[in-house]
Amino acid sequence: MQEIATEKVSLAVGDGSTMEAYVARPRQAGKHPGILVFQEAFGVTAHIRDIAERFAKIGIVAIAPELFHRTGPGIEVKYDDLPKAMQYARAVTTENLIDDIKAAYNWLKKNPNVHPDRIASIGFCMGGRVSFLACTAVPLQGAISFYGGGIAPSLLARIPNLRATIIFFWGRLDKHIGQDQIRPIVEDCKKLGKPYVNVEFSDADHAFFRDVGPNYHPAAANFAWNLTESFLDLHIKEPQKRARIKE
Repeated sequence: MQEIATEKVSLAVGDGSTMEAYVARPRQAGKHPGILVFQEAFGVTAHIRDIAERFAKIGIVAIAPELFHRTGPGIEVKYDDLPKAMQYARAVTTENLIDDIKAAYNWLKKNPNVHPDRIASIGFCMGGRVSFLACTAVPLQGAISFYGGGIAPSLLARIPNLRATIIFFWGRLDKHIGQDQIRPIVEDCKKLGKPYVNVEFSDADHAFFRDVGPNYHPAAANFAWNLTESFLDLHIKEPQKRARIKE
């Protein structure tokens, strides 16, 4: 594990707004891969910041933008106050999110410590949807979506625009995201020849990765993290392997 540094940065967004973001990076000098870390509906909480730091410890520069900056800059909603979280989430439009994605992506791309052609995204719940959206909006090398509700049906039309391999994680016990949402995503990716990986944990619920919540499932979370690391090793940390596979 590498020593890391953290900071808050301010990003100029295309719509004229300013967005704060939490950054975690390796202290080691040189260029590193980068990753966009997209929040749940509760904001850039300690849990999301911890995930960014986990990436920094394995040699990746992580940025977690505050997607509620227009209506609640710096807001962190308690996990037991879902109605309040949804108020903020519903106030963010797809156009807003694309502007935010581009601002955070451009920060990584222009950062002297980041390889500009080795950037991925990851997101959880609301952020899982945003990670999918990012894969259609900017030239990522990989994307990871944890239980991203709302991709189907509203974003299915964007599947032809997917620019990289995307891995989906779902919990079979998730009452918020059923097969009626998952199946169309997988079917359209398959039909359009888009590279994807679909992982479903039969005994896990929504938010199974959040280790500070009642649905935390250690076995599923650990397995998903191992898969995430392997996915990033292939797509942004070891591009020579990717080149050999394409051959």
